[in-house]
Amino acid sequence: MKELFSFGPIHIYFFGLMIAIAAIIGGAFAIKQGEKRGINEDIIFNLIIIVVISGVLGARLFYILFYNPSFYFSNPGEIFKINEGGLSIHGGIVSAVLAGYIYSIKSKISFLKLADIAVVGIALAQGIGRVGCDVFGKPMANIMLWGINYNGQILHPAQVYEFILDYILFMVLWRRSYKKKFEGELFAIYLIAFAIIRGIVEFFRINPVIWGPFSISHLLSFALVIIGLAIYTMLSKRAGGNDRIYVEGNKLKLITSIIILTALIVISILIFYFVQG
Repeated sequence: MKELFSFGPIHIYFFGLMIAIAAIIGGAFAIKQGEKRGINEDIIFNLIIIVVISGVLGARLFYILFYNPSFYFSNPGEIFKINEGGLSIHGGIVSAVLAGYIYSIKSKISFLKLADIAVVGIALAQGIGRVGCDVFGKPMANIMLWGINYNGQILHPAQVYEFILDYILFMVLWRRSYKKKFEGELFAIYLIAFAIIRGIVEFFRINPVIWGPFSISHLLSFALVIIGLAIYTMLSKRAGGNDRIYVEGNKLKLITSIIILTALIVISILIFYFVQG
């Protein structure tokens, strides 16, 4: 991980800093959206803490089980060295969903309502967090201007591809939140869209392949798409084609969406290349 600065024994890393910023901004956005939907701030704040902790644990567990199980089973001490990398976003999503579901039951609040609020902030946080990631992509076959020089090789900035797509997903979910047709719609769309995003970006990354150009991550993304489609179909049928449950007069205007999206992308690109380039 790229170190930005240190105070004696305290080291501040770029990835860690961006994860912290992502959690704060994404969490604040989710809290604001929750208030509009009548959900107490404390409920959303507790959900954020649960999602972050369970997400990290699940991401580590999935990485160990699906990406390099033989190494970690032979070297169990390495399991706890999260600072050296080794997280699976798919595992983070699965564990966060399960933990969020348990929390919703204990809080006696609709899981789907909470999930629809959370995923918008999560998409934003994932985009911001990815800016600090230092897991670059494959070497470029044809050198492009946006390639990143790493150890003498020009690599695909896979992080840039992903945070741009994450921001687009964030904006789609945010705009859709003002006119969704049923509880759980945003949650299902997020599962499907984010899995597709990871599948696209994975073609530019290096991970253990299982067949042809397809990796373990592609397999996990495919499973997530199937789950998302099943959830969407089931909830849509249950809603029975009812009219939109949210139609707000002060919905997000298209021009405002474009400005915010452009600002997020431009600022993130500048920060990424300033630090990593």
